[in-house]
Amino acid sequence: MEKEVIVAIALGIGLAASCGFRVFVPLLVASIAAKLGFLPLQEGFLWLGSWTAIACFGTATIAELMAYYIPFIDNLLDTITTPLAIGAGTLMLTSVLPVDHDMLKWITGLIVGGGAAATIQGGSVLTRLTSSKLTAGAGNPVVATGENAAAFGTSLLALVIPVLVAVIVILAIGFILMKLRKKWIH
Repeated sequence: MEKEVIVAIALGIGLAASCGFRVFVPLLVASIAAKLGFLPLQEGFLWLGSWTAIACFGTATIAELMAYYIPFIDNLLDTITTPLAIGAGTLMLTSVLPVDHDMLKWITGLIVGGGAAATIQGGSVLTRLTSSKLTAGAGNPVVATGENAAAFGTSLLALVIPVLVAVIVILAIGFILMKLRKKWIH
């Protein structure tokens, strides 16, 4: 049971962190993986593996990916997607966490999953703002392409090697928090 919980938390952290790059990519990947039987969802979250969820997340993913290629609209999207990323990260961790106590499951999902998504999203926001400032938005499509690749890559790798991805995400979060701390101190 303990190994199952550790793997589930690692899987949830990987999927939640990828919500910080793109909100809907990990939801789409998780939906498809659940439909194909690769992602064990907890009771109450089986709807994530439905054709309806796949269609909705697929449509939202396409719209989100396209919108991030429009300079300055991408910066505006960050104000909307930051709280959405926290919610999606919470959902991703909670949906795979094999804990019977609902309150504990949702609190863990919010703190760990939502926190991972928020931290990665914060790093993405700072990267895009820096790109906008230095290139007047011309470099933002390059940033968007990197974030898209990271969202897909992290989501897929979280399904295959969840513990390794969780370790990498935790190290990345530590790095981002150190950079943010240095920025706030100076």
